[in-house]
Amino acid sequence: QVQLVESGGGLVQAGNSLRLSCAASGRTFTKYSNMGWFRQAPGKERDFVASLNWDGSITYYSESVKGRFTISRDNYKNTVYLQMNSLNPEDTAVYLCAADLDSWDLGTMAMVDYDYWGQGAQVTVSS
Repeated sequence: QVQLVESGGGLVQAGNSLRLSCAASGRTFTKYSNMGWFRQAPGKERDFVASLNWDGSITYYSESVKGRFTISRDNYKNTVYLQMNSLNPEDTAVYLCAADLDSWDLGTMAMVDYDYWGQGAQVTVSS
């Protein structure tokens, strides 16, 4: 089993920054995994935000966050980060961390590829 725990969410004003963390643990978790961040706003579907492969050499971003958000990982700490800059009210959502243990080298944006999910961290951006 794998456990993913997000932290770092909160309430911020537009234009400010937040950094989310996702701590992974569990007997079957390894650094050889793709990791991703998704978000879900009230009344909307879950959307892809960013992802990376096992060593962070390949990253993907949605068009809406490209240039503002940065995904990274520390494999010694089994932690994935999402640095979010220039936040705007449209970024308000629950942000979920996800792990794909079946693949590790190329990364993936496809929600169906992710096997494990965290509970989510609320990010609220006020105007």
